[in-house]
Amino acid sequence: MTCWMNGEYIKAEELRISPFDHGFLYGAGFFETFRTYEGLVFLYQEHMDRLREALDEYRILMPYTDREIADVIHDLHEKSGGQDGYFRLNVSAGVHDIGLGPSEYMSPNIILFRKELVVSPRGTEKRAVWLDTERNIPESRIRHKSHNFLNNVRGRLELPSLREQEGLFVTSEGFVAEGVTSNVFWIKEKELFTPSIETGILPGITRAFILKLASSLGMVVQEGLFTKGELEQADEVFVTNAVQELVPLSMVGESLLPGASGVYYQKLHNLYVQAVERMKEG
Repeated sequence: MTCWMNGEYIKAEELRISPFDHGFLYGAGFFETFRTYEGLVFLYQEHMDRLREALDEYRILMPYTDREIADVIHDLHEKSGGQDGYFRLNVSAGVHDIGLGPSEYMSPNIILFRKELVVSPRGTEKRAVWLDTERNIPESRIRHKSHNFLNNVRGRLELPSLREQEGLFVTSEGFVAEGVTSNVFWIKEKELFTPSIETGILPGITRAFILKLASSLGMVVQEGLFTKGELEQADEVFVTNAVQELVPLSMVGESLLPGASGVYYQKLHNLYVQAVERMKEG
């Protein structure tokens, strides 16, 4: 696998990070994950804006423009024979002495990884279970996609596999939050519900786009604080992320759901796919 680090293309097995990188020592780093469609990233600018917001808050310099990063994605796409892939853009704070001395990070390590894209066919259902691990409180006003991912790792350990299951977090107050790798939505009496950012969830890029699509359909959208019981009484439930798009749930806990046959899941996913196709057409 060929990767890109700090302006150079490097084989994955030759990548090296110093143990004094503050991304390793203190979790001072952020990342974005996305997939390509014929070499293009859907909602690319939104991903980059979210990353830059986190970097700015923690005073980590991003020395490359969005255009330059997009060019690297294109190059890695070409080097892979034109096969679409799963990408992770990682910005780690960089090497400093042990201790919290720096007031800003001017020499970060920036790595773009590409791996083979393995996704299930659209409409493939998952089951969801409630996690014992609670959704933790973010360090900032909103949750960033940071190297501090232990809460998600702890939740993942409760599941035998993420391929057929998704684990759903609730907060310490008992409110529905999000999945291990996803945001969660449900339909009740033709209205769309999703947990508020107030619950400490990641403000997902796909999540925000689904809210726009629902509004375009004239749906009433409810963002708020909801209990497990409210979700379990839903007519349809699905989860979202940038790699898997919209994933219908056939069960949450002991509650059976329509999964891929859900009317509103189908409407929203079809609109999502249409938007991807428009991007590909230019």
